[in-house]
Amino acid sequence: MAGHEFFEPADRKRPVADPTAAEPLAAEEPRHSCDPAFKHGVVVGFDGSTSSERALAYAIGMAHRSGSGLIIVHVANRLPTTVWAGCEPPVFVDVPDHRTEVLGLELACADYLAEVPWILVERGGDICHELEEVGREYEADAIVVGSTHGLVGRIFGSVAGRLAKRAKRPVIVIP
Repeated sequence: MAGHEFFEPADRKRPVADPTAAEPLAAEEPRHSCDPAFKHGVVVGFDGSTSSERALAYAIGMAHRSGSGLIIVHVANRLPTTVWAGCEPPVFVDVPDHRTEVLGLELACADYLAEVPWILVERGGDICHELEEVGREYEADAIVVGSTHGLVGRIFGSVAGRLAKRAKRPVIVIP
């Protein structure tokens, strides 16, 4: 059965520990997958680009062969926008990216995803951190990403390269 679910963005404020409490609050509350069918699945970064479509195709085959679920992750662009109203100091507003909803609808209609159980997870923040975090939450067997081409990847480093250096699980880069 195909479907998608949207998690709270990772950049939301977390509760602060009460200094008078007997037990201190953990620095970061763990997230748990809603469905055990996706534990030890395959995480794939997807943004609709050609390289991410190739990564998705590879991840579908990998999940199908291993009999596991597919966790499709879209890290939304949450760009800070400055709003300035006269004499007030500028305020930074977080602009949500509605592309995840569009990608979810496209994926829901895709015939090639009928072979594996899948979910779509939306996150906001650093792409490398969020892919690794989702991999940790679902105890993923691997993370599949497409390679980055172009000037931005050369200047700032590709997502695949940064992820391969920091990940605690196998990273598969699809050209």
